Amino acid sequence: MVTTDYLVIGSGIAGLTFAVKIAEQFPDRNVVIVTKASEDESNTKYAQGGVAVVLNKEEDSFKKHIKDTLIAGDGLCKEAVVEMVVKEGPGRLKELLLWGANFDLNDTGKFDLGKEGGHSEYRIVHHKDITGYEIERALLSRAHQLSNITLLPYHFAIDLITNHHLEREKPKSDACYGAYVLDQKTGQIFTIKANSTLLASGGIGCVYGHTTNPVIATGDGIAMAYRAKARIKDMEFVQFHPSALYEAKGESSFLISEAVRGFGAYLRNKKGYRFMPDYDERAELASRDIVSQSIDSELKKSGEPHVYLDCTHLDIDAFKNHFPNIYKKCLEHHIDIKIDWIPVIPASHYLCGGIKVNKKGKTTIDNLFACGECSRTGLHGANRLASNSLLEALVYAHNIFKHHSKNDYESLNINIPDWNDEGTVIPEEHILIQHNLKQLQALMRNYVGIVRSNKRLERAIKHLDLIYNEVEDLYKESKITTSLCELRNMVNVAHLIIQQSLDRTENKGGYFNIDNMKKIEETLL
Repeated sequence: MVTTDYLVIGSGIAGLTFAVKIAEQFPDRNVVIVTKASEDESNTKYAQGGVAVVLNKEEDSFKKHIKDTLIAGDGLCKEAVVEMVVKEGPGRLKELLLWGANFDLNDTGKFDLGKEGGHSEYRIVHHKDITGYEIERALLSRAHQLSNITLLPYHFAIDLITNHHLEREKPKSDACYGAYVLDQKTGQIFTIKANSTLLASGGIGCVYGHTTNPVIATGDGIAMAYRAKARIKDMEFVQFHPSALYEAKGESSFLISEAVRGFGAYLRNKKGYRFMPDYDERAELASRDIVSQSIDSELKKSGEPHVYLDCTHLDIDAFKNHFPNIYKKCLEHHIDIKIDWIPVIPASHYLCGGIKVNKKGKTTIDNLFACGECSRTGLHGANRLASNSLLEALVYAHNIFKHHSKNDYESLNINIPDWNDEGTVIPEEHILIQHNLKQLQALMRNYVGIVRSNKRLERAIKHLDLIYNEVEDLYKESKITTSLCELRNMVNVAHLIIQQSLDRTENKGGYFNIDNMKKIEETLL
């Protein structure tokens, strides 16, 4: 058993920010960070756009940023949370700068602010088109300077330890005492006992297969919290990024940043028609849900597999300077943006719901906190405003740190049993896991995608039950592997998305059900 003061599950911007702050504040306390791939592999690493922060007070204001966020969230944001996050933005950005993060400057030496869909002003602080990569680099560099932080890469958190794991007298209120963790290199499963546990485990994109997320985004933190009986909310609001690079054979999709449309690119169908002005007066700068639904509509009408992003009218030298990684990726796919349109398609990108937390990042389970994409703070409502996610992670990591700096989480004198896998065997046929994974991802794309219906959702539940039963049988009889645990987690996440989609009777933001539209039409007749 490993004992620590603070256990952090995930090494993206959320987990690292909290870890660095708490380790600096309490050099005599220990922080253990568990991450299932290399220490720098996270959704943060792939964030291209930037951090939305109000800096130019002459043209921009907190009020404008708050309004833009509320409009994107379609009436379901918590206004107090939105105000808090927006107003704390400049302070959190200063901390990133102190930790060594670099952001692009213009000719006058000020931040070269970008503008993205849904934003009324230029307020996106960025580092080329690899902002997340730069933030991850700076945070990891600072974490390595602190001797009381232990990073455990290639370690997979299997389950949170709560009251139902305890063999003897159990506390009255449900609490988290750490996690069971798999060392993926040795196959050993051990216990990490922690006074406080933070889930900062990222998103769920791989549940859909076609995603802008890395392969690690399998919803592990949400699934663990769900099995631990924490409250999970707003899972129906899955944001699809409108412009992922279309790759006929691939599943994970390269993201063509929102900022490219902010830079002036047009969306066109196969005939060359610029269709976005027909759907929204903001055209290509409409919020992501509008753009994704518009593209989905165009594809259904044409039967084509993708639409196009046209950059040929732009200043190509300026484009290369702003988006060098995107330009390079297009060339690798034999797309010269000076003369070629970029084939794009919506792909699963971000989850607006997740583990319900309060302003301090506390879940409904004692000693368990959540931050970043796995959490549901109330900031995003029904649809996230572009570049608000990194901002949210910074602010909530800070809030969780502030709470811990004022409240001691002392270790309880409890006995935690070791992981018991007696009677299980090493799975001989990995094909069973892969087969169920492909079935699950196809099910979610076809039945629980951008546009949904009650009939499709009800069929999805029936199909998912079959997958669930097969996966649970396999889990009970097999030695633990990462791929099996990830599949089990994705099944849990899929269930939450489908069930909470069925529970929603009104279309909001990123959630669109054709049966809800029919109800409105019938009411108007």
